[in-house]
Amino acid sequence: MTSIDWTDALDRARANAPFLARALSRQEELADLLARGEAEEALAWAAARGECDDVDIGLRRHRLALATTLAIGDLAGAFSLDRVMRELSAFADHALDTAIRAAIRERTGEDRADGFIALALGKQGAGELNYSSDIDPILLYDPERLARRESDEPGVVAQRYAKRIVKCLSDLTGEGYVLRVDLRLRPQSEISPLAVPRAFALTHYQGGALAWERAAFIRARAAAGDRAAGQAFLTEIAPFVWRQALDFGAVVEIRALTQRIRDSSEGPASPGPGFDVKRGRGGIREIEFFAQTHQLIHGGRDRSLRVRGTRAALDALAAAGRIEAEEARVLGERYDRLRVIEHRLQMVNDHQTHVLPAGAALDRVARLDGLSDGAALIAELQALTGRTGAIYDALIGQAPAAPPAPPPLDERARWLRGLGFAKPAALAERIGRWRDGRYPSIRSPQALEAFDRLLPPLLEAVAASDDPVRAIARWEGIIEKVPSAVPLFRLLVAEPELLERLVDALTLSKTLADELARRPETVDVLIEDEEIAFDGFRERLIAAMRTGPERGDYESKLDCIRHVVNEARFRLGVALVTARAKPSQLAAALSDTAEAAIAVAHDAAAREFAAIHGRIEGSELLVVGLGRLGGGALSHASDLDLIYLFTGGFERQSDGERPLGATLYYNRLASRISSALSVPTAQGALYEIDTRLRPQGKQGPLSVSLDAFAKYQREAAWTWEHMALGRARALVGSNAARARVHRIIREVRCMDRDEAALRRDVLAMREEMARHKPPRGPLDVKLLRGGLVDVEFLVHYLQLREGHALADGEDAVLAEDFACAIPALAAKGLVEATLWSAYDLMTDTLVASRLLAPDAGRPPPAAALTLARACERATYADLVRDLDAARALVARQWSATFGLSLET
Repeated sequence: MTSIDWTDALDRARANAPFLARALSRQEELADLLARGEAEEALAWAAARGECDDVDIGLRRHRLALATTLAIGDLAGAFSLDRVMRELSAFADHALDTAIRAAIRERTGEDRADGFIALALGKQGAGELNYSSDIDPILLYDPERLARRESDEPGVVAQRYAKRIVKCLSDLTGEGYVLRVDLRLRPQSEISPLAVPRAFALTHYQGGALAWERAAFIRARAAAGDRAAGQAFLTEIAPFVWRQALDFGAVVEIRALTQRIRDSSEGPASPGPGFDVKRGRGGIREIEFFAQTHQLIHGGRDRSLRVRGTRAALDALAAAGRIEAEEARVLGERYDRLRVIEHRLQMVNDHQTHVLPAGAALDRVARLDGLSDGAALIAELQALTGRTGAIYDALIGQAPAAPPAPPPLDERARWLRGLGFAKPAALAERIGRWRDGRYPSIRSPQALEAFDRLLPPLLEAVAASDDPVRAIARWEGIIEKVPSAVPLFRLLVAEPELLERLVDALTLSKTLADELARRPETVDVLIEDEEIAFDGFRERLIAAMRTGPERGDYESKLDCIRHVVNEARFRLGVALVTARAKPSQLAAALSDTAEAAIAVAHDAAAREFAAIHGRIEGSELLVVGLGRLGGGALSHASDLDLIYLFTGGFERQSDGERPLGATLYYNRLASRISSALSVPTAQGALYEIDTRLRPQGKQGPLSVSLDAFAKYQREAAWTWEHMALGRARALVGSNAARARVHRIIREVRCMDRDEAALRRDVLAMREEMARHKPPRGPLDVKLLRGGLVDVEFLVHYLQLREGHALADGEDAVLAEDFACAIPALAAKGLVEATLWSAYDLMTDTLVASRLLAPDAGRPPPAAALTLARACERATYADLVRDLDAARALVARQWSATFGLSLET
C-alpha cells in the first residue's frame, strides 16, 4: 500500500506546478489543513468557500479550493484516482445545477428547474471527470413545462437560460473560472440552438443520429436541472443506444472514427515530446473506445454491460465473457495510470492539455509525479501504450482497401465458371441485376461498397456448398426483402466463418432462410454460435419478454414477445440443422417458447383490458394447451391448440369504468390474447391459434366457465374430444385453478366406458381422417399409416379404455407426455416395449423434417444428410430403413390391439 506523504506532495506541487503554488499561497488556511494531513476537513473547507450570495463568485472559490485539495491529496497518496474523479464529477453536477437554478431564479424569482434538462455526457456522465476537463452537457427543454414568466416564449427564454449558464461557469474573472462548457455534442450543433427542444432531440436520436452519438450516450446521465425529466428522456432513447441486434457494424464505424483521430493528430505516433496521452495510439481514448465498442455490440442484449465507467465496463465485459479477463486487467490498469499522468499534465498550469511537453517542462511533469525525469516518464508511457495499442488494433483491425470496380460481364462469367457454377453467364447477368438499383438494400453508395466487398467471398462460399442454386435463390430473397443491408454485408466480410454457416442456413431450410430475409439481424444467432441451455429455458424467455421493451406501451410489449420468440425459434432451428441437440429436445424447447409467449401475452392483455373494464374479483382466466403444445412437443410448423376457461359464475361483473358480465368479459379477453399471439406487428407474425377444440367447437363461445366445461365434457362431448384431453395441460392460471382443471380432465378420462363403442368410435375417426387427410409424401411420418397419428390414436384409446381402473390413483398411463405414457402402457403389457423408440424416432423425424423437408418429400442431398444426422442416423438411407421398421412395428401393435391390419 502506498504511504501518504503530505509534506512531499506540497513540496513537489510548489516546485513543479505554478498553478498549485499560486493556489496554495492564495488559500493559506487550506494549505495549513493539507500540511497537517486533514483531508476531509480540507474538502469541507472547500465546500464552505462556495457559500456566497453571488453564485458566480461562490462556485469559482469552491472550484479553486476543491481543485487544490484534490491535487495535493492525489500527490500525497491520500486520494485514489477513483475518489478524485468522483469528487470532480460531483462538483460539476453541483455547479451545473446551481447555474441552471440561478438562471431561472433571476428570471422568475423561484428556485426551480422544471422542464430544463442537463444531460452529462463524456467523462462527467461516467463520473470520471479529469482535473482540468471541460464538460459536454446537452441542454434540453420541454416547452410545456419550462419554468418561465407567463409572457415568455419558451424557445427564447430557454436560450437566455443557456447563455447565462455558460457565462456563469466558463467566464474567466478575477476569481478564476468554474468549468469550461462545450455544447457541441447537442443534436445537429451546427444549426441547433444552445438549448434544444426535447421533441427535436428525440426525433434526431430516433432517426438521424450518428455512430459517435450512440457511443457518447453510453455514458449519458441526467446530471442537473429537471433530473426526473432527463432520466425519462434517456429511457425513451435507450433503443437508439442499445440495439437488440448484435451491432458489429459499430466496429467499422469506430475504426473509421479512430483513423480520423489518428490522421488528424499532429504529434508523434509513439510517446515522446508532443505525444497526446488521450488521443495517441494506445492512449486514454482508445481504451475507452475499446470498452464502448464492445458495449455497443453486445449491450442491447446484455443489460449487465450497460454501465458508464470505463473500468466498470471492462470488468463487466470480462464477467460476461465478451473479452478476456487478462485484457480487462491490462487495459484497466493502464487506463488508470494514463489518467493519473493526464492529471499531472493538467495540474501544472490548470490547462486542458493531454500533450507531453519538451525539455524542462517534461521534467517538471515527471518530478510532480514522483519520477526522476522526463525520460523515465516517456519510457513508462512507451510500455503502457504499446500493449494497449496492440489490443485495440486487434479489435478494430486494419481499414480495408477500397473495393475494385465491378468486373465486366464476361470476366465475371469466367470467374464464376472457375468456381464451378453450372451456368456462369446467366449468373453473371443475375448478379449484375442485384446491383443495378432495383433492390433498396443495394442502392446507396455505402451499400454498393459493402456489397462489392462481400461478393467474392460470398460466391466462393456458395460455390463450395452442396446446393449453390438454392443458396443463390435464397440469398436473392434476402437482398430483395431487407430494406437496408449495409450492417449485414459488413458483418459477413468481417466474419468469414459466418459465411459458411449462413450458406448452410440458406441452403438447408426455407424457414431459416425466410427468417433471415425478414430479420437480417437474426444472423446474430449464427455469430454467437452458442450451446443452448435447456434448463430454465422457459423462465429465461419470460424474463426477456418482460424486461425487453424500454417503453411500456402494449404494442411494444407485443413486439418484444415476437422478437424473443422469433429469435428463440431461429436459434433452435440452427441447433437442429447443426445436430447440436436431439429434435425431440428441441421440440420441448419450442413448446417452452410458446408457453412463455402465452404467459406474457396473457399478462399484458389482461392489464390492458383491466385498465378499461376492471377485473372480476375472485375470478380468473385459464389457458389450456392441447395437441402437440399440451404434450410439450411442438415443431417449427405447429399451430397452438388452445381452450380458454374461467373460474367463478357467469353472473359476476367486472369493476372497471366500463363493466362487463363475466361471459362477455372473458370472451373478449380471450379474443385479445389470441390476437396478441397471432396478429402480425412490426416484428412479424407469431403463431396460428386454433380454438376449435373448445366445447361445441366453432359454434360455442370462445371462453366458458369451468363448471360449463366440466358439464359439457361429462354429458355432451364426443369421443374424439375426450381423446384430445389426453394431451391437455393448463398453461396459465393460479395453481389452485390449474389443479381444478386437471381434476376435471382426469375425471372425464377415467369415466366408465362401453369398450365396444369406444373401439368403434376410434376406428371410425381414424378412417375418416385417412380419407380426408392423406399423407403428403414419403416423409409424412404424421399421416402415413403406422405413423404418429396411429400411435396417438392407439395410446389415447388405451388410456380411455383403461382409465376407469386408474380413477383412484395416479398412474403414468394417463400422462399427457408420451415419454411417460407409452413406457407405462408397456409395463402393463398393453403395448410392445419398443413402441416408444419407434414413436421417438418418428417424432424426431417430424420435428426435423418441418425445417428440412417441409413438403414431406425427399429433400435435396445436403438436407437429406442433415436430416439423417439430426435423427442420429449416418445416412438418409439408414433413416428411411429405420422409419419403415418403426411403422411396421406400429402396424403390428395396431393389429394386436384392434384386430385389424394396417397397410404401411
